[in-house]
Amino acid sequence: MAFRPPGRRRQSLRPAGFDELGLRRALAGRMLPFLVAAMAILAALALAGGLGATTLAHQWRVGPATTLTAQIPRPTHPAEVGRGTRLDQALALLRATPGIVSARPISEDELNDLLRPWLGRDGERLALPLPAVVELRLAEHAAPPDDLARRLGDAVPGSLLESHGPWLHKLSILARSLQACALTALALVIGIAILVIGVATRAGLAARREAIEIVHGLGAADAYIAGRFAARISWLTMLGGIIGAVLALPMLAGLAWLAAPFTGSGFAVATDFDPRVVLSPSLWGLLPGLPAASWLIGWFTAQTTVRRWLRQLP
Repeated sequence: MAFRPPGRRRQSLRPAGFDELGLRRALAGRMLPFLVAAMAILAALALAGGLGATTLAHQWRVGPATTLTAQIPRPTHPAEVGRGTRLDQALALLRATPGIVSARPISEDELNDLLRPWLGRDGERLALPLPAVVELRLAEHAAPPDDLARRLGDAVPGSLLESHGPWLHKLSILARSLQACALTALALVIGIAILVIGVATRAGLAARREAIEIVHGLGAADAYIAGRFAARISWLTMLGGIIGAVLALPMLAGLAWLAAPFTGSGFAVATDFDPRVVLSPSLWGLLPGLPAASWLIGWFTAQTTVRRWLRQLP
Protein backbone atom coordinates (compact mmCIF):
# COMPACT_ATOMS: atom_id res chain seq x y z
CA MET A 1 0.00 0.00 0.00
CA ALA A 2 1.51 3.30 -1.11
CA PHE A 3 2.19 5.94 1.51
CA ARG A 4 0.37 9.24 0.99
CA PRO A 5 1.62 12.22 2.98
CA PRO A 6 -1.13 13.61 5.19
CA GLY A 7 -2.89 16.78 4.11
CA ARG A 8 -1.90 16.57 0.44
CA ARG A 9 -4.79 16.74 -2.01
CA ARG A 10 -5.00 14.81 -5.23
CA GLN A 11 -4.02 17.09 -8.11
CA SER A 12 -5.51 16.87 -11.59
CA LEU A 13 -3.12 16.33 -14.46
CA ARG A 14 -5.26 18.58 -16.67
CA PRO A 15 -4.52 22.30 -16.52
CA ALA A 16 -7.29 24.74 -15.70
CA GLY A 17 -9.49 25.49 -18.67
CA PHE A 18 -8.30 22.43 -20.57
CA ASP A 19 -10.38 21.94 -23.73
CA GLU A 20 -10.42 18.17 -24.04
CA LEU A 21 -13.06 18.22 -26.79
CA GLY A 22 -11.30 20.88 -28.85
CA LEU A 23 -14.37 23.12 -28.93
CA ARG A 24 -12.33 26.30 -29.27
CA ARG A 25 -11.24 25.08 -32.70
CA ALA A 26 -14.56 23.52 -33.68
CA LEU A 27 -16.58 26.53 -32.46
CA ALA A 28 -14.28 29.40 -33.32
CA GLY A 29 -15.81 32.66 -32.10
CA ARG A 30 -15.65 34.52 -35.40
CA MET A 31 -19.03 34.27 -37.08
CA LEU A 32 -21.57 33.25 -34.42
CA PRO A 33 -21.21 36.33 -32.16
CA PHE A 34 -21.80 38.71 -35.07
CA LEU A 35 -24.83 36.75 -36.27
CA VAL A 36 -26.25 36.85 -32.75
CA ALA A 37 -25.42 40.58 -32.52
CA ALA A 38 -27.42 41.27 -35.69
CA MET A 39 -30.39 39.34 -34.32
CA ALA A 40 -30.06 41.09 -30.95
CA ILE A 41 -30.33 44.44 -32.73
CA LEU A 42 -33.46 43.28 -34.54
CA ALA A 43 -34.92 41.98 -31.28
CA ALA A 44 -34.17 45.31 -29.57
CA LEU A 45 -35.88 47.24 -32.36
CA ALA A 46 -38.91 44.93 -32.22
CA LEU A 47 -39.20 45.27 -28.45
CA ALA A 48 -38.71 49.03 -28.64
CA GLY A 49 -41.46 49.22 -31.26
CA GLY A 50 -43.82 47.27 -29.02
CA LEU A 51 -43.00 49.39 -25.98
CA GLY A 52 -43.35 52.57 -28.03
CA ALA A 53 -46.77 51.52 -29.31
CA THR A 54 -47.87 50.75 -25.75
CA THR A 55 -46.63 54.14 -24.53
CA LEU A 56 -48.34 55.99 -27.36
CA ALA A 57 -51.61 54.16 -26.74
CA HIS A 58 -51.44 55.09 -23.05
CA GLN A 59 -50.66 58.73 -23.79
CA TRP A 60 -53.49 58.98 -26.29
CA ARG A 61 -55.88 57.31 -23.85
CA VAL A 62 -55.13 59.61 -20.91
CA GLY A 63 -54.52 62.73 -23.01
CA PRO A 64 -56.73 63.39 -26.04
CA ALA A 65 -59.38 60.96 -24.78
CA THR A 66 -60.17 63.35 -21.90
CA THR A 67 -59.80 66.52 -23.96
CA LEU A 68 -62.22 68.46 -26.12
CA THR A 69 -61.50 71.49 -28.28
CA ALA A 70 -63.84 74.42 -28.82
CA GLN A 71 -63.26 77.00 -31.55
CA ILE A 72 -64.73 80.45 -31.00
CA PRO A 73 -64.65 82.70 -34.10
CA ARG A 74 -64.36 86.47 -33.58
CA PRO A 75 -63.55 85.97 -29.88
CA THR A 76 -63.09 89.67 -29.09
CA HIS A 77 -66.42 90.76 -30.55
CA PRO A 78 -69.24 91.59 -28.13
CA ALA A 79 -71.44 88.70 -27.10
CA GLU A 80 -74.84 88.38 -28.79
CA VAL A 81 -76.51 87.92 -25.39
CA GLY A 82 -75.35 89.48 -22.13
CA ARG A 83 -72.15 91.32 -21.37
CA GLY A 84 -68.57 90.61 -22.27
CA THR A 85 -67.06 89.16 -25.41
CA ARG A 86 -68.01 86.07 -27.34
CA LEU A 87 -65.08 84.24 -25.72
CA ASP A 88 -66.28 85.22 -22.24
CA GLN A 89 -69.76 83.94 -23.06
CA ALA A 90 -68.38 80.61 -24.28
CA LEU A 91 -66.12 80.18 -21.24
CA ALA A 92 -68.99 80.86 -18.85
CA LEU A 93 -71.16 78.21 -20.50
CA LEU A 94 -68.39 75.62 -20.71
CA ARG A 95 -67.18 76.06 -17.14
CA ALA A 96 -70.73 75.68 -15.84
CA THR A 97 -71.22 72.38 -17.70
CA PRO A 98 -71.11 69.26 -15.45
CA GLY A 99 -68.23 66.91 -16.23
CA ILE A 100 -65.88 69.63 -17.47
CA VAL A 101 -63.01 70.15 -15.04
CA SER A 102 -61.40 73.11 -16.77
CA ALA A 103 -61.84 75.32 -19.83
CA ARG A 104 -58.61 77.09 -20.74
CA PRO A 105 -58.13 79.40 -23.73
CA ILE A 106 -54.96 78.54 -25.62
CA SER A 107 -52.61 81.50 -25.82
CA GLU A 108 -51.40 83.02 -29.07
CA ASP A 109 -47.88 81.70 -28.50
CA GLU A 110 -49.21 78.16 -28.07
CA LEU A 111 -51.22 78.47 -31.29
CA ASN A 112 -48.12 79.66 -33.13
CA ASP A 113 -46.19 76.65 -31.80
CA LEU A 114 -48.92 74.32 -33.05
CA LEU A 115 -49.09 75.95 -36.49
CA ARG A 116 -45.33 76.38 -36.99
CA PRO A 117 -44.69 72.80 -38.27
CA TRP A 118 -47.22 73.41 -41.08
CA LEU A 119 -46.89 77.14 -41.80
CA GLY A 120 -43.28 77.69 -40.79
CA ARG A 121 -42.00 80.74 -38.96
CA ASP A 122 -43.57 83.03 -41.56
CA GLY A 123 -47.00 81.91 -40.37
CA GLU A 124 -46.67 84.16 -37.33
CA ARG A 125 -46.74 87.22 -39.60
CA LEU A 126 -49.81 86.15 -41.56
CA ALA A 127 -52.82 88.42 -41.04
CA LEU A 128 -55.28 85.58 -40.54
CA PRO A 129 -58.40 85.99 -38.37
CA LEU A 130 -57.76 82.93 -36.26
CA PRO A 131 -60.51 81.77 -33.90
CA ALA A 132 -59.91 81.39 -30.22
CA VAL A 133 -59.24 77.79 -29.20
CA VAL A 134 -60.43 76.58 -25.81
CA GLU A 135 -59.03 73.36 -24.35
CA LEU A 136 -61.59 71.46 -22.28
CA ARG A 137 -60.55 68.87 -19.71
CA LEU A 138 -63.12 66.26 -18.77
CA ALA A 139 -63.35 64.51 -15.44
CA GLU A 140 -62.02 60.95 -15.33
CA HIS A 141 -64.39 58.48 -17.01
CA ALA A 142 -66.73 61.38 -17.85
CA ALA A 143 -68.38 62.00 -21.21
CA PRO A 144 -69.42 65.40 -22.54
CA PRO A 145 -73.17 66.11 -22.65
CA ASP A 146 -74.75 65.18 -25.95
CA ASP A 147 -76.27 68.63 -26.39
CA LEU A 148 -73.14 70.59 -25.48
CA ALA A 149 -72.28 71.40 -29.10
CA ARG A 150 -75.83 72.63 -29.75
CA ARG A 151 -75.94 74.79 -26.61
CA LEU A 152 -72.53 76.27 -27.41
CA GLY A 153 -73.64 77.06 -30.95
CA ASP A 154 -76.83 78.73 -29.70
CA ALA A 155 -74.98 80.85 -27.12
CA VAL A 156 -72.07 81.76 -29.42
CA PRO A 157 -73.09 81.35 -33.08
CA GLY A 158 -70.42 79.86 -35.32
CA SER A 159 -68.64 78.00 -32.51
CA LEU A 160 -67.43 74.46 -33.07
CA LEU A 161 -66.87 71.64 -30.58
CA GLU A 162 -64.47 68.90 -31.65
CA SER A 163 -64.15 65.49 -30.04
CA HIS A 164 -61.16 63.19 -30.65
CA GLY A 165 -63.16 59.98 -30.26
CA PRO A 166 -63.11 58.76 -33.91
CA TRP A 167 -59.40 59.48 -34.28
CA LEU A 168 -58.61 57.82 -30.96
CA HIS A 169 -60.41 54.66 -32.07
CA LYS A 170 -58.31 54.52 -35.25
CA LEU A 171 -55.12 55.25 -33.32
CA SER A 172 -55.96 52.52 -30.82
CA ILE A 173 -56.33 50.02 -33.66
CA LEU A 174 -53.01 51.23 -35.08
CA ALA A 175 -51.27 50.80 -31.71
CA ARG A 176 -52.58 47.26 -31.30
CA SER A 177 -51.46 46.42 -34.83
CA LEU A 178 -47.97 47.74 -34.11
CA GLN A 179 -47.80 45.67 -30.93
CA ALA A 180 -48.83 42.54 -32.83
CA CYS A 181 -46.23 43.23 -35.52
CA ALA A 182 -43.54 43.75 -32.87
CA LEU A 183 -44.38 40.48 -31.14
CA THR A 184 -44.41 38.64 -34.47
CA ALA A 185 -41.03 40.10 -35.43
CA LEU A 186 -39.61 39.18 -32.02
CA ALA A 187 -40.86 35.60 -32.36
CA LEU A 188 -39.29 35.34 -35.82
CA VAL A 189 -35.96 36.68 -34.54
CA ILE A 190 -35.92 34.19 -31.66
CA GLY A 191 -36.80 31.35 -34.02
CA ILE A 192 -34.07 32.28 -36.48
CA ALA A 193 -31.58 32.63 -33.61
CA ILE A 194 -32.41 29.12 -32.40
CA LEU A 195 -31.94 27.75 -35.93
CA VAL A 196 -28.59 29.52 -36.39
CA ILE A 197 -27.28 28.37 -33.01
CA GLY A 198 -28.50 24.84 -33.71
CA VAL A 199 -26.67 24.77 -37.05
CA ALA A 200 -23.48 26.07 -35.42
CA THR A 201 -23.75 23.43 -32.69
CA ARG A 202 -24.25 20.63 -35.22
CA ALA A 203 -21.27 21.91 -37.20
CA GLY A 204 -19.16 21.68 -34.04
CA LEU A 205 -20.43 18.16 -33.37
CA ALA A 206 -19.54 17.10 -36.90
CA ALA A 207 -16.07 18.63 -36.62
CA ARG A 208 -15.31 16.82 -33.33
CA ARG A 209 -17.31 13.66 -33.96
CA GLU A 210 -14.39 11.25 -33.48
CA ALA A 211 -13.24 12.84 -30.23
CA ILE A 212 -16.78 12.92 -28.88
CA GLU A 213 -17.38 9.28 -29.78
CA ILE A 214 -14.16 8.26 -28.02
CA VAL A 215 -14.97 10.26 -24.88
CA HIS A 216 -18.54 9.02 -24.92
CA GLY A 217 -17.37 5.44 -25.37
CA LEU A 218 -15.04 5.78 -22.39
CA GLY A 219 -18.04 6.58 -20.21
CA ALA A 220 -18.46 10.35 -20.39
CA ALA A 221 -22.04 11.25 -19.52
CA ASP A 222 -24.32 13.02 -21.96
CA ALA A 223 -24.75 15.83 -19.44
CA TYR A 224 -20.98 16.41 -19.38
CA ILE A 225 -20.59 16.62 -23.16
CA ALA A 226 -23.72 18.74 -23.54
CA GLY A 227 -22.51 21.01 -20.74
CA ARG A 228 -19.17 21.61 -22.46
CA PHE A 229 -20.91 22.56 -25.70
CA ALA A 230 -23.48 24.69 -23.89
CA ALA A 231 -20.75 26.57 -22.01
CA ARG A 232 -18.91 27.42 -25.22
CA ILE A 233 -22.02 28.29 -27.24
CA SER A 234 -23.61 30.38 -24.47
CA TRP A 235 -20.39 32.37 -24.07
CA LEU A 236 -20.31 33.17 -27.80
CA THR A 237 -24.00 34.10 -27.89
CA MET A 238 -23.67 36.29 -24.80
CA LEU A 239 -20.76 38.07 -26.48
CA GLY A 240 -22.99 38.64 -29.50
CA GLY A 241 -25.74 39.95 -27.23
CA ILE A 242 -23.33 42.46 -25.68
CA ILE A 243 -22.22 43.66 -29.12
CA GLY A 244 -25.84 43.93 -30.25
CA ALA A 245 -26.83 45.90 -27.14
CA VAL A 246 -24.01 48.38 -27.67
CA LEU A 247 -24.87 48.84 -31.35
CA ALA A 248 -28.60 49.09 -30.63
CA LEU A 249 -28.17 51.91 -28.10
CA PRO A 250 -27.73 54.79 -30.60
CA MET A 251 -30.52 53.39 -32.80
CA LEU A 252 -32.97 53.21 -29.90
CA ALA A 253 -31.93 56.65 -28.67
CA GLY A 254 -32.51 58.15 -32.12
CA LEU A 255 -35.93 56.53 -32.50
CA ALA A 256 -36.93 57.60 -28.98
CA TRP A 257 -35.83 61.16 -29.74
CA LEU A 258 -37.93 61.23 -32.91
CA ALA A 259 -40.96 59.80 -31.08
CA ALA A 260 -40.60 62.07 -28.03
CA PRO A 261 -42.94 64.82 -29.34
CA PHE A 262 -45.75 62.28 -29.78
CA THR A 263 -45.50 60.88 -26.25
CA GLY A 264 -46.06 64.18 -24.47
CA SER A 265 -48.95 66.55 -24.24
CA GLY A 266 -47.88 68.57 -27.25
CA PHE A 267 -46.41 67.94 -30.67
CA ALA A 268 -43.48 70.32 -30.62
CA VAL A 269 -40.33 69.17 -32.34
CA ALA A 270 -37.62 68.03 -29.93
CA THR A 271 -34.38 69.99 -30.21
CA ASP A 272 -32.07 68.56 -27.52
CA PHE A 273 -30.64 65.07 -27.92
CA ASP A 274 -29.40 63.23 -24.84
CA PRO A 275 -29.64 59.39 -24.74
CA ARG A 276 -29.85 59.49 -20.95
CA VAL A 277 -33.04 61.54 -21.21
CA VAL A 278 -34.81 60.36 -24.36
CA LEU A 279 -34.57 56.65 -23.47
CA SER A 280 -37.31 55.54 -21.12
CA PRO A 281 -36.52 53.35 -18.08
CA SER A 282 -38.13 50.38 -19.84
CA LEU A 283 -35.70 50.74 -22.76
CA TRP A 284 -32.74 51.11 -20.41
CA GLY A 285 -33.85 47.87 -18.75
CA LEU A 286 -34.15 46.23 -22.16
CA LEU A 287 -30.50 46.63 -23.15
CA PRO A 288 -28.95 44.60 -20.27
CA GLY A 289 -31.53 41.90 -20.95
CA LEU A 290 -30.20 41.26 -24.47
CA PRO A 291 -26.96 39.52 -23.38
CA ALA A 292 -28.82 37.54 -20.72
CA ALA A 293 -31.47 36.41 -23.21
CA SER A 294 -28.77 35.55 -25.76
CA TRP A 295 -26.92 33.45 -23.18
CA LEU A 296 -30.10 31.62 -22.19
CA ILE A 297 -31.13 30.87 -25.79
CA GLY A 298 -27.61 29.69 -26.63
CA TRP A 299 -27.35 27.45 -23.57
CA PHE A 300 -30.79 25.89 -24.03
CA THR A 301 -30.33 25.34 -27.79
CA ALA A 302 -26.88 23.77 -27.36
CA GLN A 303 -28.05 21.49 -24.57
CA THR A 304 -31.05 20.29 -26.57
CA THR A 305 -29.11 19.82 -29.81
CA VAL A 306 -26.19 17.92 -28.26
CA ARG A 307 -28.35 15.63 -26.15
CA ARG A 308 -30.50 14.76 -29.14
CA TRP A 309 -27.37 14.06 -31.22
CA LEU A 310 -25.82 11.88 -28.52
CA ARG A 311 -28.94 9.74 -28.30
CA GLN A 312 -28.38 8.74 -31.92
CA LEU A 313 -24.92 7.30 -31.20
CA PRO A 314 -24.64 3.51 -31.07
